[in-house]
Amino acid sequence: MSERRSGEGQPDKTLALLWRNHRAAAPAADLPERRRGAGRRPSLTVDDVVRTGIQLADDQGLAAASMGGLAKELSVGTMTLYTYVPSKDELLDLMVDQVLAERALPGPGEPRPDDWREQVEIYSRETRAMFQRHLWLSQVSTIRPPVGPGMLAGREYLLSVLLDLGLSARETNTAALAITTYVDSAAGLEAESQLVERATGQTNDAWWYERNDLWETYFDVDRHPAMTTIWHANGYQSSTREAFADSYRYGLDRLLDGIEASRRT
Repeated sequence: MSERRSGEGQPDKTLALLWRNHRAAAPAADLPERRRGAGRRPSLTVDDVVRTGIQLADDQGLAAASMGGLAKELSVGTMTLYTYVPSKDELLDLMVDQVLAERALPGPGEPRPDDWREQVEIYSRETRAMFQRHLWLSQVSTIRPPVGPGMLAGREYLLSVLLDLGLSARETNTAALAITTYVDSAAGLEAESQLVERATGQTNDAWWYERNDLWETYFDVDRHPAMTTIWHANGYQSSTREAFADSYRYGLDRLLDGIEASRRT
């Protein structure tokens, strides 16, 4: 499946749009709602455009959230749409950061569990649920993320969880990045799996079943002794979803065990 990258828009325009609702007393000239000038009062807002883009991507896939597709959905001309969002690059950043902000992560001063591992579980649960609501997110590379309030809220939350563990500042940041990398990558793969099933109309288990001849005709037990040993010991799960759930849980638990061990050293 094709992939797009966030962080490709013009920095000044992207930042102004990402933080449009988070600046106090911004001069009218800076507000990105619509270019100023004579004419009718705008019937749309940037929020309307972003919300519609997300809905189109949810329902029809990321490609549907093009500038032309959005203009048609909103019943405006494409050139009119460009007065709200400069290009598809800025639009993508706005969409990604908006769904990142959907996660119910406790902010400063808000109640949260006492145990730090339970707090990490909130990040894990909310992030996986976000990817499941917006499967298209698995098609977006965030190596250069949208530096908006949604992204920063996730970073702030994990750092706040780990800040009191007695790690150095560098270790705290590294541990938070490790959790983000693991959870976000795994959640993205899970969403991509669901996206493929939706696009093809075939489950992953059915796909593997069609290739059962691999084991009967081509699999050489002498060249794959470790796989054979696991097979005879009933070490493989019965479905790909069970395999993912077990491996995800195992990986996250071991990662948190390692952070806990660093805390004691």
